[in-house]
Amino acid sequence: MANDAALSSFIESAPPGELSNVATAIKSITGQSSLDSLNPAFQKYNEEQFAVTKLPGGSDSVLVSPYNSLGDGRYYDVESNSSFAFDHATQKASDVQQYVLESAHADLVKSLLKSLSAHVSEHYPAATLGVFPTESDSQIAVVLASNKYSPNNFWNGRWRSLYTFSPSSAGLTGFIKVDVHYYEDGNVRMLTDKPISTNILAAGASAADVTKAIAQVERKYQEDLNRAFGSLSEGAFKNLRRQLPVTRQKIEWEKISGYRLGQDIGGGRAK
Repeated sequence: MANDAALSSFIESAPPGELSNVATAIKSITGQSSLDSLNPAFQKYNEEQFAVTKLPGGSDSVLVSPYNSLGDGRYYDVESNSSFAFDHATQKASDVQQYVLESAHADLVKSLLKSLSAHVSEHYPAATLGVFPTESDSQIAVVLASNKYSPNNFWNGRWRSLYTFSPSSAGLTGFIKVDVHYYEDGNVRMLTDKPISTNILAAGASAADVTKAIAQVERKYQEDLNRAFGSLSEGAFKNLRRQLPVTRQKIEWEKISGYRLGQDIGGGRAK
């Protein structure tokens, strides 16, 4: 239905940490109590955004992505040796079962998970990592999501990384995506998409080599972002507004009611 297509686009473009707000708004606007018809959109959103959830009774976070999907709404986690059902609308996990990874690269997957966990713990304030063999079992997918939500301060953000490593060719490809939404007295959103393709690995690369390559790529991208923000602050943003009134003095907001707007702030004389 055309209506479902429009509503699905709202869900699929929801900012980080705001999927439930979008769902609530859709229910309010449409008067629907159930959004079951939009389940495909919820699934697409969660898998593309590398949704993070906690297993019932556990404290560790696990990922939802196309790379650890078992089909029929179930996903698996290598570190906890478990699979779980996932409700895409509520983003809740349930029905945890034991799961044993079967892959020709099982040992390398576990080595990468251990090596990369140290890197993630050092460089990300809050992140969830997953390492999974691809469907063909010829490559290994490294999936990372780092979320930081501050709704009380009107902003939310997400860093996503995906790296596909080929043990046979030592190729490493993927992307880094950053999504930040700021919505106090306005609505500003930053979306970045950095493709990754590197030849810095040699044949027979170990888990430590892959981790070092990923760390190098992410460090460089972080430095690039910092430079870009600096340029925006000193360039485009600075030109959008005057930093001080023409009097060259900051406004004392607690005395704002006493200002004669056109005279004191504008620098004019009383008549």
